[in-house]
Amino acid sequence: MYNKRTLLIDHVKEHATIYIFMTILFLTGIIFGAVIVNSMNFIQKQDLFFYLERFFGEITADEQAGNTIILKNSFFYHVKYLFILFVLGLSVIGLPAVWILLFIKGMIVGFSVGFIVNQLGMQGLFLASLSIAPQNLLVIPIYIAAGSLSMIFSLTLLGKLFSRKISQPVLQPLGKYVIAFSSLIAVSLAAAVLEAYVANEAMEMFIKSFYKQ
Repeated sequence: MYNKRTLLIDHVKEHATIYIFMTILFLTGIIFGAVIVNSMNFIQKQDLFFYLERFFGEITADEQAGNTIILKNSFFYHVKYLFILFVLGLSVIGLPAVWILLFIKGMIVGFSVGFIVNQLGMQGLFLASLSIAPQNLLVIPIYIAAGSLSMIFSLTLLGKLFSRKISQPVLQPLGKYVIAFSSLIAVSLAAAVLEAYVANEAMEMFIKSFYKQ
């Protein structure tokens, strides 16, 4: 256990620049998402808020999807997103797409939180804290790590491709790459559980007790 922790720390230190770059890229996406909310006109906000109110209405009427369905949908969404990042890391030429996907993921988070707070004020802040924050405490590090690992593996392949040592083995880094993404998928299951059984339940309680009034 200690050796694994040491290897992880050494890995992060060795590739700190990439992890910092991906973190900044994700945070930039969050800021951009919030800016989009502020740049929307009144009619656009009202049109979007109409669908949000319908969603709130379904919750107060107990017509929303069950926790099991939310768990399944959330987990498969994470698996698909991580699989795309995994494949793009293997393709080398897909590295710019990794940056775009990570930026978009951050933008979605920033837009979601920004729109709810913009429309509902302090109640929106509480709602975002209950419904978006819990799972994203795991989801955000997962996607930053996934994007970073994709970039690291792509750069590793490029280094081997342009290296004079053609015989350099690629199976070892590939194996580590597969194991790392498998671990991220396992952690994403925990994030899906948080979303389905913690965030969703807390959101329902908040909306039924405050929004219905």
